Amino acid sequence: TLLTDGAVTACKSKFDDKIEPSSAKMYFHYYGQLLHQQNMLQDYVRTGTYYAAVIENRADFFGRVVVDVGAGSGILSFFAAQAGAKHVYAVEASEMAEYARKLIAGNPSLGEKITVIKGKVEEVELPEKADILISEPMGTLLVNERMLESYVIARDRFLVPNGKMFPTVGRIHMAPFSDEYLFVEIANKALFWQQQGYYGVDLTPLHASAFGGYFSQPVVDAFDPRLLVAPAISHVLDFTEIKEEDLYEIDIPLKFIASVGTRVHGLACCTVQRWLTTAPGAPTTHWYQLRCVLSQPLYVVAGQEITGQLQMVAHNAQSYTVYLTLSAKMWGPGAEQGGILQTSSCKLDLKEPYYRMSQPQTYAMAQDQQPHQPIHAQDIHIQADDLKEPELIQPPPQNLDAQFQ
Repeated sequence: TLLTDGAVTACKSKFDDKIEPSSAKMYFHYYGQLLHQQNMLQDYVRTGTYYAAVIENRADFFGRVVVDVGAGSGILSFFAAQAGAKHVYAVEASEMAEYARKLIAGNPSLGEKITVIKGKVEEVELPEKADILISEPMGTLLVNERMLESYVIARDRFLVPNGKMFPTVGRIHMAPFSDEYLFVEIANKALFWQQQGYYGVDLTPLHASAFGGYFSQPVVDAFDPRLLVAPAISHVLDFTEIKEEDLYEIDIPLKFIASVGTRVHGLACCTVQRWLTTAPGAPTTHWYQLRCVLSQPLYVVAGQEITGQLQMVAHNAQSYTVYLTLSAKMWGPGAEQGGILQTSSCKLDLKEPYYRMSQPQTYAMAQDQQPHQPIHAQDIHIQADDLKEPELIQPPPQNLDAQFQ
């Protein structure tokens, strides 16, 4: 099938093999609407970080061919053109491609350098190879929506050897957290199903299913970094090296040392690099942060080791099933022999999160509870030298990091 600008699609692409049609239809419909593009454009942390990363590295863009993967409104294509790109190919599969063409027509001095190609990166053909790829492929927990796979496919199809990618690296930060308010809030949602006389009907047979259902939703919100109970660890995805298939299943071993004695209610995650960060305590982005909440909390004391695994398995609704296991290891005499004191597990669908967008609670400390002072969020700077690996006081919890080099 011929597309405008001479692009050609295959009869059936790898995208179609992986993603169910109903999910793809909703996905492209969502991003084809101006109000959702506006939401992302008005995320000034996101947009401003990309602008600074491109303009501060204009030497990488000047006179180069650029491909904007999943261009949306075309804003990153405009940034590349402002940085002196020779030409930019803006690849966009949704109806937003038509709006991008209008925007380009209305900005002729920059628009003459930009060609919009409507289609999926898995299918379209470009007239030349790219020196640089630019994209905003990150979703909640970095991987949601599975656009990172398209970014990697675009690398393999369009980028010249040793070409550059903006962003270069993604990093997920993870730390256990304690949040009694959140735990009670989720558990209380199922109280409705404990009614024994609802218009003469006993609803209690469904309570356990409802309780499990509410705890299968990851929580998307902005939370106080003082809720973290251990220094964070991180998992790096190098977009220049990773294979598409490596994103189908991601296994992350977990190991933390508790800084305080408390109940652990789950794992907090965010992404951060220049660093575009979604760390708690940093300026809020449209990604917020994500927390996986255990229906059975763990009890830990300061210095106790917490181990486990975070496994993310891709599914054909453009998201992931998340499996989390956390265990508290033996403490005190005999602990050196190993052994697990408590274990708690949960299964969550990243496609169906609980968007908890109300104002965060004021986390009053009980008289016998000390604030979780040892845990600090990462300092965020925006100087050009921040493009080097920053020194961390402590990495933020599962943060969504994307690095521009």
